[in-house]
Amino acid sequence: MTSQTSPAQAAGTWTLGDLTVNRLGFGAMRLTGSAAFQHGTPSDRDRSIAVLRQAIDLGVNHIDTAAFYFSSLRSANELINSALNPYPDDLVIVTKVGPHREYSGEWGTAARPDQLRGQVEENLRQLGRDHLDVVNLRRMGQDSITEHFGALAELREAGLIRHLGISGVEPRHLAEAQAIAPVVCVQNRFGLDASDPESDEVLRLCGEQGVAFVPFFAIAGEGGARGRGDTEDDEVRAIARAHDATAAQVRLAWTLHQGPHVLAIPGTGNPHHLVENVAAGALRLTADETARLDGLRLKAG
Repeated sequence: MTSQTSPAQAAGTWTLGDLTVNRLGFGAMRLTGSAAFQHGTPSDRDRSIAVLRQAIDLGVNHIDTAAFYFSSLRSANELINSALNPYPDDLVIVTKVGPHREYSGEWGTAARPDQLRGQVEENLRQLGRDHLDVVNLRRMGQDSITEHFGALAELREAGLIRHLGISGVEPRHLAEAQAIAPVVCVQNRFGLDASDPESDEVLRLCGEQGVAFVPFFAIAGEGGARGRGDTEDDEVRAIARAHDATAAQVRLAWTLHQGPHVLAIPGTGNPHHLVENVAAGALRLTADETARLDGLRLKAG
């Protein structure tokens, strides 16, 4: 079991349905290499497995993944299975479905509702599980998610899924999903470089409803799946220096400051960056620093 004094617990905990997780988690996308969504340079397998095991040692008990996280030689789900199975009792693995990606690496059209069971079963097979803790429906531009989310709700009733979430949504989609089945988390793009009134509204609604809000690309910013570039805003650097911290840690601390229901899932294949990311859960920004960062985000918008 996770130690009560583990670094990942410094930011506190939240519940995904009946599953308690530390607010500082881990995103598995970058485990597969520098080009997770292309067939670029794959990661070193032993190093990726070591990073996963180190994350658990640091107290991480929430891992975000997907079957479509793969590069030419690496699959995030397979790495997780190899590194951590048999899984710790308190580990919560969250995956997502909706996008369709060929084994060649090419992206296809979004999955139809009747294809989601196959995607769920693929995640089960790759992870070596008989059920999935949480499955997020990633909206792929469709106006309504009723049919897709309804298909996942049926799989939840069948016992293949424990809890449901949604991703890439507008406020109306949260209401649409909640009318079908309970939503335990929402994953939207959110960060200092991503000022979006609709995501801000989703953040607020999640707080009111006790739903976890899980930003992605909180560190990468405009770099997205490519990762953050070498440039950094002077304000972020100044605050980082004041805390003897990194810019990435400041960004994570600001993200967690948005509310007790906000979780962070920074991803990395670098053991040193992993330690830094988890340590960000203990970084406490002053009211002045938070206001300065808020102002920076307003400029980005």
